Amino acid sequence: MIYPIVAFGDPVLKARAKDIPADFSPEELKKLIGDMYDTMYYAHGVGLAAPQIGRSVRLFVIDSAPMVDDEDEETGEIKPGAETGIKRAFINPQMVSETGEEWGFEEGCLSIPGVREMVYRHPTIVLRYEDENRQQHEETFTGMTARVIQHEYDHLEGVLFTDYVSGLKKQLLKGKLARISKGDVKADYRMKFAGQSGR
Repeated sequence: MIYPIVAFGDPVLKARAKDIPADFSPEELKKLIGDMYDTMYYAHGVGLAAPQIGRSVRLFVIDSAPMVDDEDEETGEIKPGAETGIKRAFINPQMVSETGEEWGFEEGCLSIPGVREMVYRHPTIVLRYEDENRQQHEETFTGMTARVIQHEYDHLEGVLFTDYVSGLKKQLLKGKLARISKGDVKADYRMKFAGQSGR
């Protein structure tokens, strides 16, 4: 099932998501994860957090491969030491550490179409999480994959990438964000606006 993406302005995007309990149905969880991948790919995203489909639970999926430039354009071979993208679901993630000198990259978000802003994030993170089979992991991620994870993790904390924008930029964005929250936005995927049933 492809869900509509919840737009900026919906309170679910500003709430801290709740843990998925241990007794949550494995079948229902697998279906939810599958639906989230389908929704993410349909909207041409590289990550999707459960609050973005209106579910305030600690779950996100990513496929960072499109963000990672690991092939030599001429030969098509993987560059030595190049980062490779990952496709993975993260259940009840906990950020253990974020390290290294912050670097800037222009980020966007499926919930805020048409807006891109420079966000500075740490290049290396350590994340504790459960996989689709509820097995616990603690893993280090770097580069673009770390950035995608940090962006999606923020969604579970009720933080949007626009929250990192400086005061002046925030003022300039105010009108555009207000229009998005009212449904005055073009996106090539279905969206759900606060107080509306979806479109």
